Amino acid sequence: MVGDNIRVAMLIQAYLPRFGGAERQLAALLPLLQQRGVETSVLTRRYMGLSKFETINGTPVYRLPIPGPKPVAALTYIAAAQARIAQIRPDVIHAHELLSPASAAQLARRIWGIPVVAKVLGGGKNGDIDKLRRRPFGRQRLAALRDQIDAFIAVSSEINSELTGIGVPAERRLFIPNGVDTQRFSPVSTEQRMQLREKLNLPPQAPIAVFSGRLVPGKQVDLLLEIWRGLQMEFKQSLLLIIGSGGEEARLRQMNVGNVQFAGQVDDVAPYLQSSDFFVLPSAAEGLSNALLEALAVGLPCVATAVGGTPDVIVDGENGLLVAPDQPHDLQAALSKLLADIPMRQRMGKLARENILARYSLENTADRLAALYQRLAKERKAKQ
Repeated sequence: MVGDNIRVAMLIQAYLPRFGGAERQLAALLPLLQQRGVETSVLTRRYMGLSKFETINGTPVYRLPIPGPKPVAALTYIAAAQARIAQIRPDVIHAHELLSPASAAQLARRIWGIPVVAKVLGGGKNGDIDKLRRRPFGRQRLAALRDQIDAFIAVSSEINSELTGIGVPAERRLFIPNGVDTQRFSPVSTEQRMQLREKLNLPPQAPIAVFSGRLVPGKQVDLLLEIWRGLQMEFKQSLLLIIGSGGEEARLRQMNVGNVQFAGQVDDVAPYLQSSDFFVLPSAAEGLSNALLEALAVGLPCVATAVGGTPDVIVDGENGLLVAPDQPHDLQAALSKLLADIPMRQRMGKLARENILARYSLENTADRLAALYQRLAKERKAKQ
């Protein structure tokens, strides 16, 4: 430690300018951590077209080589991380995901004794633990992580239960959900909403349902579009706004569903959310969706599948509507309810904002992480 400052190396599979939930959450947290005396460096993979090093918003970002097929790329990333960690000499390592980042952090802990925090990004099918179990020597790797990681961060009750299931003791499991910037993502007046709609070329009076996220199979936007097609007979003036990009984008556009607008990847999603009436998240699996938290912070009621951390955030019938995954009829019924009932939307939206302010602010997340880093660094110093 330098004075009271803590040096933390953040290990993550990808980082800006690549966008995903984990990348966006980390980028939003770093300035707040810096205000709390946490000096951070980001160690990530170097994808095509990106430089080996750059400083992004005051944080040094080191991009490590990932040549060849996946197993070789993973091993190269883990090895290259050791050289960079040896140079940085952080007080704490924070691995974002239980795959390569956690393996690299675990090795550094064995070499230098640096305490390690591992954030589990996803639960359920294709979540971190499920993926690791299906990898070569997966169970042995899970056992090693269980025994050697100093603290695990669960962003949902589902993930916390999975960590319990592999034997992580309660004192090393911390429930620290993702946070959202409640000032940037905040409600606007009816007049401001109309102004935003005009600026964004959105219809002034239509009820707007919005989805924001990566356009990948697990988000099940294709299912949402098919359901939206069926809703058009009853709700002819409604609009489905889809924000984001990904491998499914071309196929989704080719479905040619009426009253759907694709915004693509946008620099600032807040005005689109503030222009909308409610949010929809039809995912098959989630960790804790940043897009969901942003929508709730804006005061949008949400229709979402009851997966991952979503049931921790949404109380069915209070601040949104929960449906079981892979139940298209239930999802359609929930969408119909919110499209038809303006007072319900307004009531749920108010409670959605209140819940975020109380439990999911980015400031609260930064406070809890900074306290964790301080504790681990002090414990390490006391042992030396």
